[in-house]
Amino acid sequence: MNNTEAMEATKTQKQINRDGNLITASSDENLRDVFHQIRTSKSPAVINFGASWCRVCAEILPSFNNLSKKFPKLSFVYADIDECPETTQHIRYTPTFHFYRDGERVDAMFGAGEERLHDRLWLHS
Repeated sequence: MNNTEAMEATKTQKQINRDGNLITASSDENLRDVFHQIRTSKSPAVINFGASWCRVCAEILPSFNNLSKKFPKLSFVYADIDECPETTQHIRYTPTFHFYRDGERVDAMFGAGEERLHDRLWLHS
């Protein structure tokens, strides 16, 4: 990632994050690093796979960020499938949420719904 890309990624992340526990994977390389961090740290995490053109994704993203403040033990990641096309080839529906524990994916949720997402996050925190 060059300096311009890094600055844009940071700018985008700050626009989305606003005091939450949310990071944004802005490229395939960045998402690979996130997966590596999840595997090696073995910390619980949730990845929100979305797309900029997806209305439902745009509606749930602020809630996802707010929930990141309520569940500080979980790492929250947002990955746009168009920005990370190689590492998200397996994603067939947006939004898709993957939940990780001890470095392994343990659950998935398809679609949105703040209460449903809250309950799933509570279960995995």
